[in-house]
Amino acid sequence: MGIFKTIKHQPGRGLVRHPTFLLILLAILTLAWVQTGCTPTTGVRPTLEIPAGRLASVLQSGILVIATDPQYPPQSQLSSDVPRLDNSLCNLSQYTANQWVGFDVDVAVEIARRLGVEACFVAPTWSQIVAGNWNDRWDIHVGSMVITEERMNLLYFTHPYISGEAVVLVHNENQTFKNLRDLSTKRIGVCTGCAYESYLNGTLSIPGVKIEYLIQDAVVVGYDTDTSALADLALGDGLHLDAVITDPDSGDSAIQNGLPIRRLDEVVYHDYSGIVVDKFGSSDPVPLVRKLTEVIQGMHNDGTLLELSQKYFQGDFTSWAANYDIDTLEQFP
Repeated sequence: MGIFKTIKHQPGRGLVRHPTFLLILLAILTLAWVQTGCTPTTGVRPTLEIPAGRLASVLQSGILVIATDPQYPPQSQLSSDVPRLDNSLCNLSQYTANQWVGFDVDVAVEIARRLGVEACFVAPTWSQIVAGNWNDRWDIHVGSMVITEERMNLLYFTHPYISGEAVVLVHNENQTFKNLRDLSTKRIGVCTGCAYESYLNGTLSIPGVKIEYLIQDAVVVGYDTDTSALADLALGDGLHLDAVITDPDSGDSAIQNGLPIRRLDEVVYHDYSGIVVDKFGSSDPVPLVRKLTEVIQGMHNDGTLLELSQKYFQGDFTSWAANYDIDTLEQFP
């Protein structure tokens, strides 16, 4: 996850989600502006913003296809034994919102609700997501992805919805590791392609964040998920790993589940996480990114994100994200 770290809603089922209805509505509104020729007192003719690009495709389809991690509690967790929602617009290859739980899931469902569409979920691998070039298989990723300059080459980010920090977990039996510098040259587990891996490689760059590389020349051991790395660490001190870098919530959850590991006090770095959109889809992604940023900012302003943070993390990990200056990313041409 990532510097500054509404209650869950069921997706709406209003007629506005139907693609034919939306097209008719847009045509009627556009014709009304043309025929009335109304002008405000300023003398400037009003304009009707018609959705374009990927945003238009989402609204016309009536669904927002969301990629996220099926095993990343408390952010996201798939309950595949739960039956699909009846009368869902989601394809049979997609999951419906009721089959998922977690902070990122509730954020995604709320975004879809505010767009007036149904949230549908898919579970590609992390490496597929960060590689970009999604080939329109999903619309957005909501999975606490840290905003980094490297990822911005392939992906667009919205205003961050949460902020966080990276921490180190070691085995309970180890009393040698006191601080980050003690982990130099050691075997450290991280999720492959995550910001944690970039940190260990000395290449992590987060806009607006100064990073100190206190761990030097570590042996990087990649895993499919943080939970897999933590499970390997728990097998024994130095057996497979000397340490794991992850977020505090994953670490605390593993400890609560009885894994014999402990967390170092020193924080590796702070970060921000945003909603992600592929730069290279078949239609212009920028209108969707701008609309999502507008939605996220609204969720900050009305306290929705704070409420979800307190629900899942028992604290406020949204206020710093709310104050982030999204213009510093300079993403758009």
